Amino acid sequence: MPAQFNPKDVEQKWYDYWMKNNYFHSTPDHRTPYTIVIPPPNVTGVLHMGHMLNNTIQDVLIRRARLKGLNACWVPGTDHASIATEAKVVAKLKNEGINKADLTREEFLKHAWEWTDKHGGIILEQLKKLGCSCDWERTKFTMDDDMTASVIKSFVDLYNKGYIYRGYRMVNWDPEAKTTLSDEEVIYEERQGKLYHLRYKIEGTEEYVTIATTRPETILGDTAICIHPDDERYTHLKGKKAIVPICNRVIPIIFDEYVDMEFGTGCLKVTPAHDVNDKELGERHNLEIIDIFNEDATLNSFGLHYQGKDRFVVREEIAKELENIGALVKVEDHLNKVGTSERTKAVIEPRLSDQWFLKMEELVKPAIKAVLETEEVKLYPSRFNNTYRHWMENIRDWNISRQLWWGQQIPAYYYGEGKEDFVVAETKEQALELAKSKTENTALTVADLKQDVDALDTWFSSWLWPMAVFGGVLDPENEDFKYYYPTNDLVTGPDILFFWVARMIIAGYEYTGKKPFSNVYLTGLVRDKQRRKMSKSLGNSPDPLDLIDKFGADGVRVGLLLSASAGNDIMFDEELCNNGKAFANKIWNAFRLIKGWEVADIPQPEASKVAINWYEAKLQKTLIEIEDNFEKYRLSDALMAIYKLVWDDFCSWFLEMIKPGYQQPIDRATFDKAIEMLEANLKLLHPFMPFLTEEIWQHITERRPEDALIVAKWPEVKEANADLVDQFDFAAEVIAGIRTIRKEKNISFKEVIDLKVINNEKMPITFDAIILKLGNVESLEYVTEQVEGALTYRVKSNEYFIPISGSIDVEAEIAKLQEELKYTQGFLRSVQGKLSNEKFVNGAPEKVIETERKKEADALAKIATIEQSLASLK
Repeated sequence: MPAQFNPKDVEQKWYDYWMKNNYFHSTPDHRTPYTIVIPPPNVTGVLHMGHMLNNTIQDVLIRRARLKGLNACWVPGTDHASIATEAKVVAKLKNEGINKADLTREEFLKHAWEWTDKHGGIILEQLKKLGCSCDWERTKFTMDDDMTASVIKSFVDLYNKGYIYRGYRMVNWDPEAKTTLSDEEVIYEERQGKLYHLRYKIEGTEEYVTIATTRPETILGDTAICIHPDDERYTHLKGKKAIVPICNRVIPIIFDEYVDMEFGTGCLKVTPAHDVNDKELGERHNLEIIDIFNEDATLNSFGLHYQGKDRFVVREEIAKELENIGALVKVEDHLNKVGTSERTKAVIEPRLSDQWFLKMEELVKPAIKAVLETEEVKLYPSRFNNTYRHWMENIRDWNISRQLWWGQQIPAYYYGEGKEDFVVAETKEQALELAKSKTENTALTVADLKQDVDALDTWFSSWLWPMAVFGGVLDPENEDFKYYYPTNDLVTGPDILFFWVARMIIAGYEYTGKKPFSNVYLTGLVRDKQRRKMSKSLGNSPDPLDLIDKFGADGVRVGLLLSASAGNDIMFDEELCNNGKAFANKIWNAFRLIKGWEVADIPQPEASKVAINWYEAKLQKTLIEIEDNFEKYRLSDALMAIYKLVWDDFCSWFLEMIKPGYQQPIDRATFDKAIEMLEANLKLLHPFMPFLTEEIWQHITERRPEDALIVAKWPEVKEANADLVDQFDFAAEVIAGIRTIRKEKNISFKEVIDLKVINNEKMPITFDAIILKLGNVESLEYVTEQVEGALTYRVKSNEYFIPISGSIDVEAEIAKLQEELKYTQGFLRSVQGKLSNEKFVNGAPEKVIETERKKEADALAKIATIEQSLASLK
């Protein structure tokens, strides 16, 4: 066996072994199912640190469920990501000299599928390197035929129920992706901008009114100036008109209570095509609507001599022109919130457009009740309930159409020129029958129908994910769906709590009357040591595959999870992965130590019997703690409990307790128990460190495939012997005291000593054999009086005496103790001075007072011990 654990030697070996023996695959049977569906990453994506964390957590949950005898099913898959993928395909085509506008939809989709076939699935292959035990036979893609059919069926169903409608609304327009976005896909950022004060001349007079705007380019779309009807400053302007600078358009001056008289000059420019509030004003006052932008946010023909130029270029140029013609009064710095696209980061343009919307007011009610009232669905941590409540109780109708070709095409078919001349159906053939029925025109043919060119929002596909992956939308009575749905746990980021999680809950209740999952574990964001979000642009995000290559998959998994409490951001540091790698080596070396012992049929020492009883009790106590942590989704705490059990209790204590003497054999009973305890440790560790644990498990003895660790049995929870654990903790302090004195007094650890005890604590003698062995104590005697001429220490009220040999300089020891006594007495006076200060005691937090009182108690105990040691030396 190699001296150090080398992950590269074992990771691919064991992953291939697991795949070959089909351990990851699940089919319905008599067992209780445990189901997770992966949050589908973008089909063209690659593994990043967020994926690493999220999927490690899922793998821990699924591997533990497998060990607990559940029928574990983890469904992997990818999302077609309409905006992101189409943007990449368009960019690729552009590099090849091809313009998307010159292609038919079918031609473009051919390129999109080629791109997907080439790049799609890379991220899933990368997840295998991490050790993810997904049921790869169930891999789904949101554009699979059955998944698309599910989306189309859902749309038709909701339309027929009256939930989906087509409306001419002000929408969020992404000029880079050239599509509309839902409100939730717009991120508002505070940016430093400018406020431009502009003069509009009153027609037929020499008078001007001044308005303020952050977007001077939009004056080309102005169709009115609005004033509050009670604003006496402008009463004389009723019935008047104003002239828009540069374009010289004559526009009415209207009066409406919407205007805030106290804000700015009290005059508001109205641009109905480019502001949602202006649109409402325009409807009330029957104003003209002038859209000045092309779909890429360049100016159209209404932009006059600025036609074809980008909006931000025009902003600078039009400001100069306004200044030149005397229409610019002043410019001020102005901090305002700017809406940006969640996907492309482009600044959003409000735009009037015909779009498809889903009414949410009624659909959302069961989902609100499930999380906030009945708790059928629980969020971890629960503080996200407030975020969920805010979003769900203030929900707007969902804009579900996108001006894209990559995605599910909206199943609306137009048979005439009017906006209402359409039918909605799952197929063209069904649409034709509906159209004939609606128009009573039997001469209509399929060729007369034109399908809506828009695609559906990607989230409208993925909100069906937990149902659709099991065929539950198309065939709710199928065996898989009835067995695996509802799923158990969902692991995802809080940034898509509304985009995806809430919508899946809505869809689940709408289509099945059931929750889609029981628990939602919300991970934090992975940040660097400076608390910055990891991103390619900042260059602060390590390549996950490089980390795996450097530290091993197990090391990276441990490094991530040790600092990953639910909902809290992770300050990632590569040193965490190094700690994980060191932990793997610690376990490996512990196994090498055990396997290196010679085993003989000899009597079992008393120390080994006690050690085994103690470790079994400690294991059970830790197991109860681990189960509680898993129950509360505190995976970091669960791992830390196992980490301490293995590193401290097993490696540092248990193996030392049972270790045979130099060149001596170990008895068979102790050896067998050591292997049994090691195997129990490996079971607990396996969900977190699958490769290392399987490697050691298979090294212990030859195993059949059905006996592999991945399908072994999780340790059974039994009542822990808490007294035994407490007694050992006391004995460990006794041993630590002996070791401290040996170190301080330069007494070799090989030199045997005697130990005498005044047992004020009435401690049982259970661990005396351990104290003798680990302290290298020749005799342990219980006495009732202090021992003269001995080194002394205390554990609680117990007094321990180590008779000194002639090798110790008594005078030097007395001088050292006196110096230590003097220092400790000074420290005590300082602490007591604080505690006698009424102002300090009344003003300081309770925890601070508690700390100071503990310092006082510790100092008093130390002084008593020193004085006792001095008395024994004099």
